[in-house]
Amino acid sequence: MRPTNPDERQRQFESIALPLMQRLHNTALHLTGDGDDAADVLQDTYLRAYRTFDNFRPGTNARAWLFTILYSVFINRRRKRRREVGPLPPDELEQRFQLYVEQPSHDAVGQPEAWGASWPPEVQRALLALPDVFRAAVLLVDVEELSYEEAATALDCPMGTLQSRVFRARRMLHSALADYARRAGFPQARGS
Repeated sequence: MRPTNPDERQRQFESIALPLMQRLHNTALHLTGDGDDAADVLQDTYLRAYRTFDNFRPGTNARAWLFTILYSVFINRRRKRRREVGPLPPDELEQRFQLYVEQPSHDAVGQPEAWGASWPPEVQRALLALPDVFRAAVLLVDVEELSYEEAATALDCPMGTLQSRVFRARRMLHSALADYARRAGFPQARGS
């Protein structure tokens, strides 16, 4: 039972949600590829989570609940942006591509912690190249270590679909990173 006292409600929300902010921010960065967009997604996530905090069941996985909200916010913002923005003129598209290629290995706003200093630029590019549904699946399962069931709930898809997406995302990443792995001296998997 939730307290009716607004101060107690806020205290409970903060004790559950705030410790997960950095993980949610990192995932938002991985999904959007842009620091400003990630901050907006994170802000909308926490706003929606606070507004719907009465729906959260104490004792359940708060991380999975918040990732469900985060992914929903991300998808809704992406759909809205697609409806609002028409195709880019070829000149502008070329300019954006050149800026992306010339970018340092940090995130889009130059913050080294944004994508995790341990991720090489090749890995970041391979991850961003994945379609959204595959990127989200592999991030939640392999990076955030949610169970398949929790990730499927967060992404609002059947568990079999989630497992398929994770499998396919891993295959795409493996393929995209094969040359990098050879150059870096990582052991080759059988059949590679």
